[in-house]
Amino acid sequence: MKTHWETVIGLEVHVQLNTASKLFSGAATEFGASPNRQACGIDLGLPGVLPVLNADALKKALRFGIAIDAEIPEYSTFDRKNYLYPDLPKGYQTSQFEHPVVGTGRIVVETEEGTSLPVRITRAHLEEDAGKSIHDAYPGLTALDFNRSGMPLLEIVTEPDMRSPAQAAACFRHIHRLVTHLRICDGNLSQGSMRCDANISLRPAGQDTLGERAELKNINSFRFLEQALEYEVGRQRRLLESGETVKRETRQFDHVSGTTKAMRGKELSDDYRYFPCPDLLPVHVDAHLLAEVRRDMPELPDAKAERLMREHEVSADDAARLTSDPDMVDWLDAALQAMSDDAPDGLGQALSKLLLGQVRASLNRTQIDMASCPVTPTQGAMLALRNLDGTLSSAGLRDLFRVIWDAGDASLNVDALIEEQGLAQVRDTSALAELVQSVIDANPKQVEQYRQGQTRLLGFFVGQVMRASKGSADPKQVSEMLREVLGE
Repeated sequence: MKTHWETVIGLEVHVQLNTASKLFSGAATEFGASPNRQACGIDLGLPGVLPVLNADALKKALRFGIAIDAEIPEYSTFDRKNYLYPDLPKGYQTSQFEHPVVGTGRIVVETEEGTSLPVRITRAHLEEDAGKSIHDAYPGLTALDFNRSGMPLLEIVTEPDMRSPAQAAACFRHIHRLVTHLRICDGNLSQGSMRCDANISLRPAGQDTLGERAELKNINSFRFLEQALEYEVGRQRRLLESGETVKRETRQFDHVSGTTKAMRGKELSDDYRYFPCPDLLPVHVDAHLLAEVRRDMPELPDAKAERLMREHEVSADDAARLTSDPDMVDWLDAALQAMSDDAPDGLGQALSKLLLGQVRASLNRTQIDMASCPVTPTQGAMLALRNLDGTLSSAGLRDLFRVIWDAGDASLNVDALIEEQGLAQVRDTSALAELVQSVIDANPKQVEQYRQGQTRLLGFFVGQVMRASKGSADPKQVSEMLREVLGE
C-alpha cells in the first residue's frame, strides 16, 4: 500500500532590529557602507574590549513579545555559541540559549485557502549577527566584510506547526507584516533585514514521531521559501519511498535551478558548547520597563485592518493588502485626516483603490518604497475626492496622478492643475449631446449594427466620444446618453 506522507515544517526567522547602533557596540548599522567601515573592536572581539547591551534592541524585542502575548521572563541571560567560521572573528556568537528574552507565544496566520492557522512561537531571543563571506569578488579567494558583525537580530523560532510550503510562506509573511508594523524592523528582504531558516521533515500520515529533518538556510524571499520547500518535499519523499534515509543536514536553495544542495551536516545545540557569557550580566525586565514598552506599542496590523473595514468601509481583501505595508496605512490615515471636515462617504474606499492601483504601480515602476512616495496624502485625498464628485474621470485621475508623481512637488494644488490642464469632466448636457450626435453621425454602419443587436458596440461609441472630448467627458453620463439615442 502506498504511504501517504505528512509534511512538517518549523521556521527560524532572523529579524534585524532597526537600531541606530549594534547590539553590543556603538558602531553604526546603516546599510550600504563600504566594506569593513562599520566594524569596531567590540564587533571583531579584539583583546580587552567589553560589550554593552543596546537598550533599544531590548525594548524592540519586548515589543514583539507583547504583540504575540508571549511569556516575558523577569530575567534573561546571554550565552556564547561556539563555532569556527571565517566571518565569525571571535570564534563565538553572543546569543541566548537557556533564558531568552521572549518565551512562548502564539500567532494566527491567515492562509491562502482562507483558513486561520495557529502557530506556536517557541521563543524569540537576541543575538549578534556574523560577518559576510563574499565568494565572487576575487578569483579563487573569499573576501570578508565585517560591517554586519554585531548587528542586532531577534531570532523568532516557531514550533513545527506548518503542514505545507504555502503555510510556511504565509507564516513568514505574517511575521514580516507584524515586525514592520511594530516598527522594529524595516523588513527589507533584498538587503537581508529578514532571513528565514526552515526545518522540514516528512512522516507517514497519522504518525506522531517526527522524521529526520533538513534545514534550509538563509532564505530572504517568500516565493523562494515556498519553492525551496516544495523541492525539498519531493526530494525527501523520493528518498523515503526508495528505502533510503534523509540525512540531518543544512542545505542551501539555488533559486536559478530551483533545487537545494547540501552545505554541511546539521549541528545540534550540544555541538555549539553553549556557556554563559562572562562579559554580560543577566537582563532584568521589571514592571516599569514593561509598562514603558506597552505605552509605546503601535496599532497592530489586524487591528488596523479591522478599523479600515469598520470606519472607512474598505473591503477585507483591500484592508489585508494595505496592511502589508505600514507606511501605506499611515499615508491613508493622513489623507483621511487632511479631509476630516469634508470627507464624503466612500473616500476611504477611493483612497484604498488609489493606493493599491496608481501608487503601488508607481512604486514598483520607480523602485522606491512607500515612505518616499512623492504624492502627499493631501494631494492623494484631493485626487480621490475630485474623482468621487465627478470632476475628474478615472482617466483624468491617472493622468494628473502621473503629473504630480513625476513633479515630486508637495506644493502642487490639485484643483489648480485640473483647471490648468483642462481635465475637468464635461458634464454639460447640451455640450455632451452635441459630441454624442457627432459620433453617431460619423459612424452610421456601427449604429445600424448596434440597433440590430450588437450592443457590445456601445463601448466603441463611448470611446469615440471620450476621444472627441479629450477624455474630459463623464463616461457614465456618456453611456447613458448613447443608450438613450441609440435605442430610438
